[in-house]
Amino acid sequence: MDIDERLAALTQTVELLAAFHKDGEKRMERLDRHMERLGQHMEQFAQATKGLAKRNERLEHLVTDIAEGTARLLHVAEVHEQRIGDLEGNQAPQ
Repeated sequence: MDIDERLAALTQTVELLAAFHKDGEKRMERLDRHMERLGQHMEQFAQATKGLAKRNERLEHLVTDIAEGTARLLHVAEVHEQRIGDLEGNQAPQ
């Protein structure tokens, strides 16, 4: 193999390496764009999740208030039932 053949082989190798490098740079640029979009989606997801947590907390308070109100109404109904029973003469003899 003479010097011209060696130079031609080296030139091909360098051209091939340059093509691989350029392809790698393009892939990295695409990956960077995808990663940036993923970061944006993650931020949106975090904000949506934060909003859901606040709504869940408000819903929990509402359910608790309803349960406590229902318990108070049940107690009032029991007291009234006892009074009605007393008025109707269902009172136990003393």
